[in-house]
Amino acid sequence: MRIGYTLMTEQTGPRELVGCATAAEQAGFDFAACSDHYSPWLAEQGHAPYAWSVLGAVAQATEQLELMTLVTCPTMRYHPVVVAQKAATVQLLSDGRFTLGLGAGENLNEHVVGMGWPSVSVRHDRLAEAVQIIGGLFDGGSFTYTGQHYRADAAKLWDLSPTRVPIAIAVSGPKSVQRFAPVADAMVAVEPKAELCTQWDHERVGPPTRKIGQLPVSWDPDRGAAIRRAHEQFRWFGSGWPVNAELPGTQAFDAATQYVREDDVAAGIPCGPDAGPIVDAAKQFAQAGFTDLALVQIGGPEHQPEFMKFAQQELLPALR
Repeated sequence: MRIGYTLMTEQTGPRELVGCATAAEQAGFDFAACSDHYSPWLAEQGHAPYAWSVLGAVAQATEQLELMTLVTCPTMRYHPVVVAQKAATVQLLSDGRFTLGLGAGENLNEHVVGMGWPSVSVRHDRLAEAVQIIGGLFDGGSFTYTGQHYRADAAKLWDLSPTRVPIAIAVSGPKSVQRFAPVADAMVAVEPKAELCTQWDHERVGPPTRKIGQLPVSWDPDRGAAIRRAHEQFRWFGSGWPVNAELPGTQAFDAATQYVREDDVAAGIPCGPDAGPIVDAAKQFAQAGFTDLALVQIGGPEHQPEFMKFAQQELLPALR
């Protein structure tokens, strides 16, 4: 399993995120996955810089670290042709190290453009059209498209890398796997469900591909401090994506999680100074069939340097 580090835009400012990426490369992480949010989940997290500016800077500040979005919604804040252009540019800046992670989005980030928040089926229809448009532009040349939700009129990417940008798509259940496995290069999911991996490989045309998971952890020499920080900033995580995708803002997430206890968070997120609980949680993804796992160290920039030392000296060797 390849181990990555999450550039969590919701909890860290842009300059510090670039520093986190260089530290992750030096620590020995295989890739860095960047969230793409307009808003943090909770006000306590306190940040939401523009992910694509961060990725451009990270591409120049690192040499070997693979990069990806985890994930970008290409259907409301961004038109698909613009997402294709951004991805192609980051691929060039990174010398072919970029993977475009896509998903159907969350109300939290997409309502800001005033288009409302459609049903799940409509969101998936839009994502399917967006993938067709982005893939068509990656093919090169002039591209025209007329769909139910989007049009592309003689669009062309004038700067394309010789290395085509791989597309990873976030899924959560059998319907989304069935729809997107045939058109994606990799799978993204946040729960270690073996059935997702099995179905993904079954639905694909061709050999098995990358299956990328994500695991939040709260490392700290003081386990009590780690639990408190995880509760403060990540108590929303256990609500599940059917809920998380629908809530419109930080106040809604605060209200929805007001009864979540510190013990509830500690039961679902590895907290404290030891590598063992993190390894145990990662094993669940490995045993389910995931090939890649992006860790999230919960906390702002002040909580990342010591985690990087721990990762380099103890955690990454233990995981591998």
